[in-house]
Amino acid sequence: MQIFFAKISDNIALLHPDEARHASKVLRKKLGDKIQVLDGSGSLFHCQIIEIQRDKLAAKVLSVDENFGSVPYDLSIAIAPTKNIDRFEWFLEKATEMGISAIYPIVTANSERSVIKPERLEKVLVAATKQSLKGRVPILHPLQKFKEFIGLDIRGEKYIAHCAEGEKVNFLSAANPTKPTLVCIGPEGDFNYSEIELAAKNDFQTISLGESRLRTETAGIVAVAAVYAKV
Repeated sequence: MQIFFAKISDNIALLHPDEARHASKVLRKKLGDKIQVLDGSGSLFHCQIIEIQRDKLAAKVLSVDENFGSVPYDLSIAIAPTKNIDRFEWFLEKATEMGISAIYPIVTANSERSVIKPERLEKVLVAATKQSLKGRVPILHPLQKFKEFIGLDIRGEKYIAHCAEGEKVNFLSAANPTKPTLVCIGPEGDFNYSEIELAAKNDFQTISLGESRLRTETAGIVAVAAVYAKV
């Protein structure tokens, strides 16, 4: 299934310029052709092309499949972007394929990266959403410092994964798809003691993701897969 990304307004789908060029120049779509379109809100729109220009393609919405590719859980990951941005993009891609709801990029005391390019990361999320036949693009929250993030009013179960000593819940067993869940993943240098203590004060439960020492992006994927596998 070839799916395009568009803005929907007044029952008209207007493809993004890159998508419009791909549809008309590469795929040779013509007036009257039918296409499938996402706007990232959770629905699949069945459309018919009514206008084609160089960087513009408009299509009339014929019907809508609601909750297209939806998953029966609400999972968010707060994660420190990796020094190698390709590894972070890989995490975003795979997490989207499994149906993550939102990503909170965070800057911690041991972070190796404090700058990201949201526009580039949004493109990764959109591409992964289309590829995996999902209707909803995950929310990418603005990059923020851990101390600011940890005080947000976030509903549901809240967890933090770290390598420090202490009692921990095995998230691979405890993951519960029926409850909104947020998992916090630190950088390669892990969270420091103050951050772990601050998380505890804000009702985050400490979890283990297994016996192996995992890279940041791997830990993020293990957390997503733990919920994904329970459905």
